Amino acid sequence: MAGQGRGPASPAPYGPAFDENGEAMLVFEPLADRIADANPAAARLLGHPQSALRTMPVSGLHPDQRSALVVFTQAVLAEGQWWTQALTPRHGTGKVLRLEYSGCVLSGEQARLLVTLYDLDERERRRVDREAEDHMRAGLPEWQRMERIFRDIERGNRLILRAAGEGIYGVNAEGITTFVNPAAERMLGWQSADLVGKDMHATVHHTHAGGAHYPHRDCPIYAAFRDGVVHQVDGEVFWRKNGTSFPVEYTSTPIREGGQLLGAVIVFRDVSQRREAEERLKQALAEVDSLRERLEQENAYLKEEIRAESRHQGLIGRSPAIEALRNQIDVVAGTDATVLVTGESGTGKELIARAIHEASRRGDRPLIRVNCAAIPRDLFESEFFGHARGAFTGALRDRIGRFELADGGTLFLDEVGEIPLDLQGKLLRVLQERQFERVGEERTRTVDIRLIAATNRDLKDEVRRGRFREDLYFRLNVFPIASAPLRERREDVPLIAQHFLKAAARRLNRADLRLTEADARRLARYDWPGNVRELENVIERAAILAERGRLRFDLPEARGVSLEPRVAESPTDLGRPLTEEERRARVRSEIEAALQMSGGKIFGPGGAAELLGLKPTTLRSRMKVLGIARC
Repeated sequence: MAGQGRGPASPAPYGPAFDENGEAMLVFEPLADRIADANPAAARLLGHPQSALRTMPVSGLHPDQRSALVVFTQAVLAEGQWWTQALTPRHGTGKVLRLEYSGCVLSGEQARLLVTLYDLDERERRRVDREAEDHMRAGLPEWQRMERIFRDIERGNRLILRAAGEGIYGVNAEGITTFVNPAAERMLGWQSADLVGKDMHATVHHTHAGGAHYPHRDCPIYAAFRDGVVHQVDGEVFWRKNGTSFPVEYTSTPIREGGQLLGAVIVFRDVSQRREAEERLKQALAEVDSLRERLEQENAYLKEEIRAESRHQGLIGRSPAIEALRNQIDVVAGTDATVLVTGESGTGKELIARAIHEASRRGDRPLIRVNCAAIPRDLFESEFFGHARGAFTGALRDRIGRFELADGGTLFLDEVGEIPLDLQGKLLRVLQERQFERVGEERTRTVDIRLIAATNRDLKDEVRRGRFREDLYFRLNVFPIASAPLRERREDVPLIAQHFLKAAARRLNRADLRLTEADARRLARYDWPGNVRELENVIERAAILAERGRLRFDLPEARGVSLEPRVAESPTDLGRPLTEEERRARVRSEIEAALQMSGGKIFGPGGAAELLGLKPTTLRSRMKVLGIARC
């Protein structure tokens, strides 16, 4: 439609056929968006003065319907004539009109349409009046036929009422019973003749379930024919003729005639069995809740017992290094501090991380392990943070990263020194802000994790060489824990070996395997460059090669000294545990023997520290604790 700016137009002379026509007619100029003319019938139908219509834009008569108006006018121009019921003009009072538009192109006129408006509501009223007139013309036979039809309907309704399994009764506007069906008679214990004509509320609905009086004014059944609203009620009772009550669910529906409320129809059912079933279910659920609570308490108790029994499970040994490690775990586990576990390969760094996690408040959440040495360089970011579908070639679906998997729990980054330098900055940001984005996604996600990192590299040296970010190192090194190599805690070797032997015997179904004291001494003399992992492999290989329960070790001769105890040999590592006094005496005798063999020399080749496989500073510390003077 064209723009609306123009002055008032004088009516076009379309003659008496236009002005005196009983149908509402308008002349549209669609290209100018104007009503060129309107007859008096159109003014009456639309509720606007004829003069106002002649100055009104076509679009002004159809607010918010410009697209429908354009479709109609273009269809008339294209086809020569067209009709639609999609246009709903507004009456002068603001009311929306339901009209049918029938348009045609005026001959000899340029782009002018003659549009006839038909009132759809008026058309419907005419149809009803015409059908009524047809019935009237049919005369008495037709009325008799209709009466028979109504009687059949009434008879059918009575049959339905009698066959219905639910209780049904009707009351008039005064609450007096008008009919009762057989199902209601059976449930209430009254005959229909006893109830019809009586106040139904006073007969069957007079008292609440608890015995309190139920006034008429509070009854939803009576409310239905006062407010004209359907009332659905559950939780009340009806009273039988014998004085007993039963729970009901009922609907009270008002009856109208000519806009006047005449009464209500009540449909009710006995819900005793349902209530009993609900009560049984409620009791069963209460019992289940009680049992669940009891099981949860027992489970929590058992968890505490197991946790206390298997404290730091996997950290086997009684050496000072292991005891110090356990103490460190106890100190840091109760916090969310970042832990950096350092040590040679095979010393059990993952066991330390798991012990910290299980002793922490996050112990019931997952521990997610990432082996940084096993991730291809170009997949580090996706592995850590996840990716969105289509982020790169091969990303066929969304993938959750390890940080997101560990939300609420602990993330263990093993071999953290293997992370590429360009990704270390992103890792540092996540550790500082606890926020990240998946690869190929702009949404920022927040995580709550506890980080434990482990490495067998000297990260300080890596920082000096420019291969590890200094700021990331300080962020990781909040609480450092050193995992001692096996050669620095030789006294733990027999206990660890016995643990691995039991596991191997179960896997191989060999009950006859045993570790002798000679085997334990031989194992303790070895330096174990592969640490605990190497010891486990040696034990499993010996178990496989064992003959008649005797283990066969494929082990190089040790360079150190034997840890054979100088004290009484009755308590052995494979019998009852040594007491603290016996253990200290045993360690003391080992150190004194090594000092004697080295001529009192501690440092350097052939020194006591080398013979014992200890760091010189560690040996001096133990000598000080045990009060041993240099020979």
